[in-house]
Amino acid sequence: MRIDILTVLPEMIESPLNCSILKRAQDKGLAEIVVHNLREYTTNKHRKVDDYPFGGEAGMVMQIEPVDRAIADLKSQRDYDEVIFTSPDGEQFDQPMANSLSLAQNLIILCGHYKGIDYRIREHLITKEISIGDYVLTGGEIPAVVIADAVIRLIPGAIGDEQSALSDSY
Repeated sequence: MRIDILTVLPEMIESPLNCSILKRAQDKGLAEIVVHNLREYTTNKHRKVDDYPFGGEAGMVMQIEPVDRAIADLKSQRDYDEVIFTSPDGEQFDQPMANSLSLAQNLIILCGHYKGIDYRIREHLITKEISIGDYVLTGGEIPAVVIADAVIRLIPGAIGDEQSALSDSY
C-alpha cells in the first residue's frame, strides 16, 4: 500500500509517520508513506497556497491550482483508489472504514488547512471526505496520521500478532 499525503505543514507529520508500527510496516515493504509539500506545486515566488474566498468572506482557503498540480502529478505515476480530504464535516472515520481502506493499493490524503478549500477541489478532485470527529483542528495533518495509522496496522504482517488487531482497544 502507498499513501501520499499532501500538506502545507510536512514537518508536523513526518515524525509520527516514521515511528512504531508505521515505521516497521514501511521497513518491511508493506507500506510506503510519502509526504508532499503543497508549496512545491505553486508557481508564485512566495510559494503561496492560500487565497481569499470568492465572495469576500473572512478567512483564507486553499487554492485549487497547487492541489490540482499535485494530484495530477501523482496520478500520472499510478492509479489511486481514493483521493481523501480530511474535513470536520466529512464522513465519520471508524473501524469499518479503516478496514475498507486497508484493502486499497494507493491513497492520496489531502490535509485541509486555513478556513477550507476552493470548492472546485471538492467538486472535481476529491473522492471521499473523512472526519475523525465532530470538532475543528488547526489542519488536516493529525487526521491524516490517524487514518494512515488505523489503515496500515490492518495490513497483514504490519503488527506482530495479527489477531491482536481484532481486539485492540486503543
